Amino acid sequence: MSRRTIERLYDAFANLDGAGMQACYAERARFEDPLYALAGRRQIGAMWCMLCADARRRGIDRWALEVRDIRTSAAGGRAHWEARYVFGRAARRVHNRVEARFDFDDAGLIVRHRDVFSFWRWARQALGPSGWLLGWSPWLHKRVQHQAARQLRRYMDRNGR
Repeated sequence: MSRRTIERLYDAFANLDGAGMQACYAERARFEDPLYALAGRRQIGAMWCMLCADARRRGIDRWALEVRDIRTSAAGGRAHWEARYVFGRAARRVHNRVEARFDFDDAGLIVRHRDVFSFWRWARQALGPSGWLLGWSPWLHKRVQHQAARQLRRYMDRNGR
């Protein structure tokens, strides 16, 4: 059942279906990656809906997702995924490589999801010269986390989430 949940999550992501992604999480789920630390299905779902809406706005032809190495066990699950998309006002092309880890509840819904990727690698692509020069620094990392949290709050306020 947990393998099917991971497949449903990434099928929805490939189709930029944030609501479909949200349905894969338990109410008390937690999500963490280098940009976000989120609690609850509502907040996690809002993040995915926001990211999917942004990718659709920029053009479906500028979005690609590849998922492989899905594995599940009694202890949880994992997957490797790679996304290619356009980021920010400068429309910089990003190729993000991510290792995902999952824990599930008895119904097979995700209760913990942790995505791991190189913030510096991401920042060099997404932020250009400033990411190249400062992507290694805790200062830039915290600044980007703060901006991401602010953007998510605005999205949730505007969309009644």
